[in-house]
Order: sequence, then structure tokens, then C-alpha cells
Amino acid sequence: MKRNFIAAFKYFLIVCIGVSTLVGCDQPSAKLKPLSQDAVILAFGDSLTFGTGAAPEQSYPALLADMTNRKVINAGVPGEVSNDGKKRLTKLLEETKPDLVVLCHGGNDLLRKQSRTQLQANLQTMVDEILASGSQVILIAVPALGLNLVPLPLYLDVAESKGIPIEPTILSEVLIDSSLKADHVHPNALGYQQFAQSIHRLLIDSGAINP
Repeated sequence: MKRNFIAAFKYFLIVCIGVSTLVGCDQPSAKLKPLSQDAVILAFGDSLTFGTGAAPEQSYPALLADMTNRKVINAGVPGEVSNDGKKRLTKLLEETKPDLVVLCHGGNDLLRKQSRTQLQANLQTMVDEILASGSQVILIAVPALGLNLVPLPLYLDVAESKGIPIEPTILSEVLIDSSLKADHVHPNALGYQQFAQSIHRLLIDSGAINP
């Protein structure tokens, strides 16, 4: 009972922090152009995108494809840091020509205690390159690792500066709930389902797809 109360209280704090930060940066107003039925979505990131902790068909890109009825390419590379992701992105954009990119990166930078300033710069560079390619982009915030799993402000700063939609709290919400995790840094099948549902809702709220 006490453990459930603590988990619920932590979840409440995460949501409050995420929402209050969003209000300050006006992220709910960030909109996207509607995606056509034949649009291609590129899910770009590390193991959280790859789907480590669940079967391939249970990864968030696979689930998002079913939810949106669009082609979703899983471009997740386990263990990748943002500096390597930045280098990989250019060729991938040329090859896949996506209409929308879901960018979820930085977890390994945080695990390895690499520079958060450099992480923010890498994310900004990736967003700039995606937009320059003619694609749209949404950003998924990765939480600081530790007891509280609070969303990192640097993700919100990137989204605000680039005027793009962001999902700030879903990974925090999933990773703080032991029933949604395969291990301490990866969701399980149910966690990825909630992750995909949150991204789907963001696409609807931003105008990219119809309900």
C-alpha cells in the first residue's frame, strides 16, 4: 500500500512538472500539417524506438503504424548516443524521405553521463536537418535517470525554440511504473502500448491526423 502511494505521488509530480513547463512554453499551440494516407513516418532513436524489452511487433513504431494506418519505419539503434544519431540521420532522411519524424533520442547520453549541453545541441541539429529536408518532426522528452525520472527541461527548450510539438512526460510515466517496465530503462509490451497511444494522441492534437 505504501509503495503504491509513493508511486502515485511521484506520477502526480511528474505530470504537474510537465504540464506547468508546457504552459510556460506554449507547446500545446504547436501544429503540424495533415498527413496524407500514404505518408511515411520515420521513428528515429535508440533502444526505446527499437523496442528493447518487447517483441518487434510490440515496439511503439509497429503499434503506431496500426493506430495511424500509415507506414512507420523503425529506425531505432540500441546503445546509440545522440552524436552518432546525428551522423546517421542524414543518409536515412535521403533514403526514406519521411513526411514526419518522431525523434526520441538522448537516453544513452544520460546513462553515460555525457554533456547535456552537447545533447541539446545535437537534438537541435537533428531537428534543423529534419525540417530542412521538408519533413515535419515531433520530439519525445527523455527523463533524467534516477528516483524521480523528471522530464529534462532541455527537451522543452528545443521544442520551444523550433516551434515543434513535444510529448514531455510519457516516458517518465511509463518508467516510474514497474508494471510497465521490462527493466529499469526499457518499457515492456504494455509500456510501449501506452507510449504509442501517447504519440498517437499528440499527432491528433497537433492536427497531423484525424481522430
